[in-house]
Amino acid sequence: ILRKGAPFTFQFTLNCVQYTAECFSGSSLYNMYIKKLDRVDLQASPVVDEASPSSTSSFEMLDMDSVPAPYQEVQPHWFFCRRADENTSWLPFSREDSDKLENEEVVVAVDGDRYDVHVKERKRYAVYWDQAPTEVRRCTWFYKGDKDTRFMPYPEDFSQSLEAYEIAVTLDEWKRKLEFPTGETVILHNPKLIMQYQPLGLQDEWVSSPSEQTRPRTVKRGVENISVEIPDGEPEKVDHLVFMVHGIGPACDLRFRSIIQCVNDFRSASLSLLASHYKRAQQDGQVGRVEFLPVNWHSALHGDATGVDEDIQRITLPSISRLRHFTNDTLLDLFFYNSPTYCQTIVDTVSSEINRLHVLFKQRHPKFNGAVSVVGHSLGSLILFDLLTNQRTGSEAREGVPSREPGHLSCDTLEQTLTRLGLQQYLDTLQAENLDLESLALCHDSELKDLGIPLGPRKKILNYVRRRWMPEDCKTGAVRVTPGLQVPPQHPLTSDHDVNQPSGQAAQQSQFHRAQSVTSAVDYEYFDVGIGQVSIDYPQLAFHPQTFFAFGSPIGMFLTVRGLKHIDPNYTFPTCKSFYNIYHPYDPVAYRIEPMIVSEVDLEPMLIPHHKGRKRMHLELKDSLTRMSMDLKNNVLGSLRTAWQSFARLCTSCPFLQYLKFSVCQYIKSEGMQISVSAEQTEQAEIKVGMLNGGRRIDYVLQEKPIESFNEYLFAIQSHLCYWESEDTALLLLKEIYDKLGVAFEQPQQ
Repeated sequence: ILRKGAPFTFQFTLNCVQYTAECFSGSSLYNMYIKKLDRVDLQASPVVDEASPSSTSSFEMLDMDSVPAPYQEVQPHWFFCRRADENTSWLPFSREDSDKLENEEVVVAVDGDRYDVHVKERKRYAVYWDQAPTEVRRCTWFYKGDKDTRFMPYPEDFSQSLEAYEIAVTLDEWKRKLEFPTGETVILHNPKLIMQYQPLGLQDEWVSSPSEQTRPRTVKRGVENISVEIPDGEPEKVDHLVFMVHGIGPACDLRFRSIIQCVNDFRSASLSLLASHYKRAQQDGQVGRVEFLPVNWHSALHGDATGVDEDIQRITLPSISRLRHFTNDTLLDLFFYNSPTYCQTIVDTVSSEINRLHVLFKQRHPKFNGAVSVVGHSLGSLILFDLLTNQRTGSEAREGVPSREPGHLSCDTLEQTLTRLGLQQYLDTLQAENLDLESLALCHDSELKDLGIPLGPRKKILNYVRRRWMPEDCKTGAVRVTPGLQVPPQHPLTSDHDVNQPSGQAAQQSQFHRAQSVTSAVDYEYFDVGIGQVSIDYPQLAFHPQTFFAFGSPIGMFLTVRGLKHIDPNYTFPTCKSFYNIYHPYDPVAYRIEPMIVSEVDLEPMLIPHHKGRKRMHLELKDSLTRMSMDLKNNVLGSLRTAWQSFARLCTSCPFLQYLKFSVCQYIKSEGMQISVSAEQTEQAEIKVGMLNGGRRIDYVLQEKPIESFNEYLFAIQSHLCYWESEDTALLLLKEIYDKLGVAFEQPQQ
């Protein structure tokens, strides 16, 4: 504008410089202004008459785009650090959480109240599970190298130094070089091109240009200038709470991620599905969100908690060490669950962790009045099945059903117990280790031996404590479980019926019957201690679950090998009225439940709909081919049926034709064919699958992906671990939850 010779603007600029001199005398910004002004030849600046045509044309020819935009303060956004193995990534908080962090200075609840950020410490702490605190930053400047996939935020002090950008913008002076004590150099080429050059540890003397030192980093100012997806904030209202129990091992998927990470994925999928399939209900305020919380029991069984890892390691062979370590850390959990000692530890850990999370959630969400459900994956589903089977209703508790809460032996103290046994001389030894009756019941003989207690007293102590620890029916060598989950009464191995059995095929049937009787001789309802189902006490949950969802569950297999042949159709969990058995068709660990309730009918499982509202393409093609085949078959059978009816009418007047009809009928019967059956007889009657899920279907199967259908064996392991990222599974849970709340489901248009 000065060059265009506008006299008013020129004089105004001089006044601004004088004012700046008075206010910011000696500052770097003032010096920059003076330096800039020195370049202007004040005497040569023409004072042109405003009415002059040349001045008018000069003003009209001014390129307004060349005028730099005024400086604006950068808008900060808060990020948190996530470290996985050797990789470090910075992820943004939602805009809602970032605004809260910007405006508050103490502790801020973020990520759906699952984390607390201590703002002054710049640390993020998990609320519901054990996790190392993560770093938090207030971010304004970001960088990315050639090999980086995303921008990383600078430390806050470095970002503050980069705000010298204000001088370049204000003075429109670019190609400025900012040097830092660490040796880094940042060059402000222009508002859209800012580069950082890293120092080299060793460099030749002739290298002078920063561009010759190393590959530069691209630098961006403000989160709006980088390609990062800022998550939407989660609805504050929680409609339903779901606890998710993992299966064997510390990892839950093929990427060896923990239960926490897998549940995070499942929660994210559910939030996305709520936004797409319950959009109108969300807009009307009917729908908030479903909270999913992980239940981790593996760490309580392994490590220093029980010492079992050290014991197992002593007997582990040294060969193929990695495979044996995998076995010890994962597959042994199945054997631990069949051990009386460790099964009690697992069940107590799962129930206490669920109750702890439930109490903590209620404290942080005092307005929550929704229902609670549970999910179990693999072995976790069996743990929940046994736990729910042994829950008590309020009436049973009031009627004095014999039960023992965890940690209760008797009213006797340790001193009274040892006095009764005549072993009071060992009181000081046990008290020195802080042992009471409860912890004494968990001790092994070897542990008491290490304390210097002789064999005789050790046996007396362990025998007494464990007898008092077991429930009444265990003292007689039997375990009582819920009626309804039991095998039918067994026939005697020998009887008059067996003696009178004829030879031949009947004799083979008799041998099969005796073999089957021997296999089924152990009644599921009553087991000898140490055989079949283990003898433990099941603690009580602090709530009644609304629904139990089993993912990739071996429940059916475990019930079968325990001796259970049939589940009573009238049986239900005492405190949970809904049960879904969800599995992938190629899952090698999953088993069905419905055939144990309805054994007389070959009932296909319910196909879980695709979350996009259709079957997968290859399944639709298969169904189309099947329908074509059935239509062709029905047309052929229809023609044959008409011909057969005409043939049958002719047979009434001819003995030879009657004999021919009889022969044809025998052949049709031997080939398993049906021609003259009416359509009404072919319709399958409605099947009732008992009350385990309130009379509704129990077994639900996922649709395999097209690539999975090429090789079932190749995707078998993956199929057992697919549920955490399955949108179809998540949508089934949401439909069950919100159907009970009376919220309409919406299938979005594709």
